[in-house]
Amino acid sequence: MEDKEILEIYKEEGKQEFAFNLLVEKYSERLYWHIRKLTCSHEDTNDLLQSSLVKIWEHLPDFREESKLYTWIYRIATNQTLTFLKKKRLNSMLSLGNYDTVLANKLQSDPSFNGDKLQMALHKAILRLPDKQRAVFNLRYFQEMKYEDISEILGTSVGALKASYHHAYNKIKAELQEQFTD
Repeated sequence: MEDKEILEIYKEEGKQEFAFNLLVEKYSERLYWHIRKLTCSHEDTNDLLQSSLVKIWEHLPDFREESKLYTWIYRIATNQTLTFLKKKRLNSMLSLGNYDTVLANKLQSDPSFNGDKLQMALHKAILRLPDKQRAVFNLRYFQEMKYEDISEILGTSVGALKASYHHAYNKIKAELQEQFTD
């Protein structure tokens, strides 16, 4: 079902919960994997997905249709996740730890990861990117989103996103070349 149809149902008297359930059905899995690529943790991803869905439910009456519904939904989930990662990184620094190492360890011990050595190296290289750059890379590379949609999600210009993606790509490429040309 198209987003416009779901919004039309949402506007009907007494159909808000049904329409929201349609949104949850349509977007839960995609949002889960988007968040999971940023957090590397099933538990954290589930918590963030739930809090994102609650926030979407609370703010859906305020959605003004100035952007696409799916970019608005992704923006909420992405912002929730980036805020979470920022807090984790700050707590890690305060406890003299390194959150990047924690993320890499989560990825390595993830039972759902079934990639080979190259894929593991790729994902570890992605984890070393700054959070926002990692979000840009994941949305563009794995979700194959258009720059215009990522721009709406992250509130950044298309030009800045292209530059960010290019820098991320080059960092990852250099790291993989260094690892696999020895």
